[in-house]
Parts: sequence; structure tokens; C-alpha cells
Amino acid sequence: MRGGGRGRSGCAGEPRGAGAGTVPARPTMSEAYFPVDPGLGLEENFLSLDDILMSQEKLPGRAESALPRLAFALGQGAGTGDSIPEGSKLEIPLWLAKGLHDSKRRIISVELPKIYKEAWRTVFSADANVVDLHKMGPYYYGFGSQLLNFDNPENPEIAQTILQTFISRFRRIMDSSQNAYNEDTSALVARLDELERALFRAGQKGLNDFQCWEKGQASQITASSLVQNYGKRKFTDMDG
Repeated sequence: MRGGGRGRSGCAGEPRGAGAGTVPARPTMSEAYFPVDPGLGLEENFLSLDDILMSQEKLPGRAESALPRLAFALGQGAGTGDSIPEGSKLEIPLWLAKGLHDSKRRIISVELPKIYKEAWRTVFSADANVVDLHKMGPYYYGFGSQLLNFDNPENPEIAQTILQTFISRFRRIMDSSQNAYNEDTSALVARLDELERALFRAGQKGLNDFQCWEKGQASQITASSLVQNYGKRKFTDMDG
């Protein structure tokens, strides 16, 4: 499950939650497809589900010229042929803002979301660990990096704040992933951005793999969850 929950347990070859009268856990979303890592920095990976979702996050902006036939797409018109007049305030998905932004033609101008403005940068500088990043922006690091594509005089400060925030929160995240084994971590994970959640899961998986190795169970050969799920679907189709 994407948001976390109880710490991972069980080694390779042991079904999670196995025991008398238990039902095998359903496959998670990450087990249902081949995972693709998100892009880094200014780059995006359009095969990554995280990057696709991140590109849907909206930016506040302003139309610097009339935008024909875009009002309906941006929720500002009743018909597909309606235009957005010059000077209109907009909420633009990141992918569209990047496509329309042109420093020469001045089609749109983009404003900073509040979490990247100076007031919030001051909060992050004081103590980044107190901020509920998932509530403020589930893709804080990735989305903030994408903001550097736009010409903004505050870009150096934004980049520095993102870096220092990651450094400040990283140690606590990894410490928690190693010390909350088999405990309920849902409250902790709920406050993390998506990148931090991935790091937390990686930390717990590393601890789980190490404990399996200590028990001498790391060398067991087991079928991939993808293969197991495919086999279950195949038998279901045959029964139908």
C-alpha cells in the first residue's frame, strides 16, 4: 500500500501474513506493474507513474495573451470553443504550463505555489521535520525541481531550500525505517512526500532482507509476485 502501514515482515518464501486461517495479502500497486523510477532534477520520465501524477499538479499563473479554445480545458468556460482573455488568473497543470511557457512570446506567466515562497522557506530553514509535506504537496521535491524550468529570480533560493529540506529530513526517515520494524508506521508515513515514502519503504525492505540473511533464508529461490499473480489469473480464466 502506497501510504505505508505496519512495517514489513517475512522473508523470501514466506507469504506475508501466513498462518492458520489467514488470507494471502493482495498484491500492491507496485507489484502489479514493472516499476519505473521518476526522473531527476529538471528531467521527467514519462514512463513513471509518479512523474505522470506529479505533472498533473497545478501552478498559479496568469494569461499574458488571449488563449483560444483553452477555457473549457482549464475549467473556465462552458464550451470547447471558449477562449481565455488576456490577464485572466489561471490554475494550470504543470505539463501544460511547461508547454505554454515561452519567455519570448509571453503566453503565460507562472507564480510560485505558496509552499515554495519565502515565508515557507523560512519555516523549512527553522525545522523542516515539523512540516506535513504530503498535505502541503505530495511531490514537494519533484515539483519544486520542475519549477526551476521557469524563469524566476528566486530559483537559487528554491533549489537551496529543497536540497536542505531533503538533507534535514533524510536521516529521520531512514532512522525510523530501521527502528519501526513490525510497528504501525501509518502516522509517520502519512506526513511524507512520495519520494520520502519510497525511501522509507526501501529502508524497511533493506532491514527485512538483512534479517532474512541472518536467518539463512536469503538464498531461497521463490517465484516473483508477478508470476504468481499471472498464474492465479490464468486459473481464474480457465475456471470461468
